[in-house]
Amino acid sequence: MIGRIAGVILHRAPDHVLIDVRGVGYIVHVNERTAAALPPVGQAAALYTELLVREDLLQLFGFSSLLEKEWHRLLTSVQGIGAKVSLAILGTLGPEGLGRAIALGDWAAVRKSPGVGPKLAQRVVLELKDKAPGIIAMGGALTVDAGAGGAEIAAGPGVEPAPAAAAAPAAQPPAAAPAVSAAAMADALSALTNLGYAASEAAAAVAQAAALDPGAATPTLIRAALRLLAPKE
Repeated sequence: MIGRIAGVILHRAPDHVLIDVRGVGYIVHVNERTAAALPPVGQAAALYTELLVREDLLQLFGFSSLLEKEWHRLLTSVQGIGAKVSLAILGTLGPEGLGRAIALGDWAAVRKSPGVGPKLAQRVVLELKDKAPGIIAMGGALTVDAGAGGAEIAAGPGVEPAPAAAAAPAAQPPAAAPAVSAAAMADALSALTNLGYAASEAAAAVAQAAALDPGAATPTLIRAALRLLAPKE
């Protein structure tokens, strides 16, 4: 199993990248967010990968963090969600946004992804709602970035990386509002479950608090979630 690739980018496209690893070029399929965040042609890059094996096909799918890769694994366990649709969902929402949408039961947010209809979006939320808290709780540990392999190691002996001067300009990631980090959500969820709240209701409260206050730190997130969980008079 190929779990991570590090090398020099030879070609970039909106949905895939060609990476040279010791003289061998690997085509790695990625979502638009990941593609936009990759460095220019000629520079070193690294991605966590998932290998899809079929009778007549081998495909590599790449992810910028372990959290994103784990969400891909869960998404593709849902009937009707293949690797390409999973990438579309992650490209639209990002791993943290997907976690919030599922915890809140917000299938309409999932529905915004290309190739996802209302029934499929509802199925994703329904089938993953009990698994989302576990991934959110591990978010702090699963956000480890893939990093970038050194060009001299990634390219291998005798293989010269493409000159940086000829590199194509990197595409800029779409502008987005500040988002609550996966680590903050994980810490808040852990605190609430330690207080005795069920994982599912704690995850929903944390997700709602994060949506109301993007960029909130862990203490703020915990206080806001506790207010949401307080009995309504």
